[in-house]
Amino acid sequence: MTERTAEPALVRAWYAGAAWLWLLRPLELVYRLLTWLRRQAFRTGLCTVYRAPVPVVVVGNITVGGTGKTPVVIALVEALQARGLRPGVVSRGYGAASGATFPHRVDATSSAADCGDEPLLIYQRTGVPCVVAPDRPAAVRALLAATPVDLVLCDDGLQHYALARDFEIALLDAQRLLGNGFCLPAGPLREPVARLRTVDWILYRGGKEPDTSVDYVIDGLLPLLDDGEAPPPAQGAAVHAIAGIGQPGQFFASLEAMGYQVTGHGFADHHAFVADDFAGLGERPLIMTEKDAVKCRAFAGQGGVGENLWYLRISARLPPALVNRVAALTRPEP
Repeated sequence: MTERTAEPALVRAWYAGAAWLWLLRPLELVYRLLTWLRRQAFRTGLCTVYRAPVPVVVVGNITVGGTGKTPVVIALVEALQARGLRPGVVSRGYGAASGATFPHRVDATSSAADCGDEPLLIYQRTGVPCVVAPDRPAAVRALLAATPVDLVLCDDGLQHYALARDFEIALLDAQRLLGNGFCLPAGPLREPVARLRTVDWILYRGGKEPDTSVDYVIDGLLPLLDDGEAPPPAQGAAVHAIAGIGQPGQFFASLEAMGYQVTGHGFADHHAFVADDFAGLGERPLIMTEKDAVKCRAFAGQGGVGENLWYLRISARLPPALVNRVAALTRPEP
């Protein structure tokens, strides 16, 4: 039997179409107005917009919660690097410690407390130049000052209009889509549905159309400890699983599809794991997401954490047409 931390009641209501959410429509109308006014301020020049000297591609979404943006950014970085291009990445740095200093250039000495879990994962997987700051223009300036790049990928930031962009990619979950179609707090949308008509490409996680779907390929289980010599848990084994991501249930379901008997332990997205979170979980193999692994490696094997620790590595498979469009941004028009 899998134990899963239930989603907040409000989130469940958004996707179940609960009738009582109509009571929140007046607040939604206020939110829509403020969102519109904010965007108009940037459109009309009332607020400053920074345009970088190289193309900027934003990978984001209009819904609250995870839709798999980070694997898409990693896949884009790897595809561009394979073509001989020099991409760079900027990110807000969700999950960084409250006292972190920004802009922060991610390097081999960085921790998740310095820069957030997702930028650290992107850097560790690709080695791409990566700078983190809540102020995206400041992050781009710091990136360009530190290293030459042909193109900047912005991990999240679809609503960060202070940064001009040349191409927008919006991700949606093909199962959840837009929930009840309402904006916050009556629904899961950060911006009205009409915003999707202005983006350049919509990707559906788990979609069916070749040019608009992104699939996630399982690369396998890897040991969290570099010196781990034990083989991965055998198919059918009873395991613990932890996940501090937007939709932990999807991770647990993936492990079950691989044949494991999963006891899942869900945490909030970007949860700052500590050794106490693993108390009592040492009697079975424990599997986590790769995003969580970058935070847990520092204390793995200590105290009651145990050593039979694994993370599931996945890779996004992107439509070739999307990669071609992004790569073409680096070529000047004739």
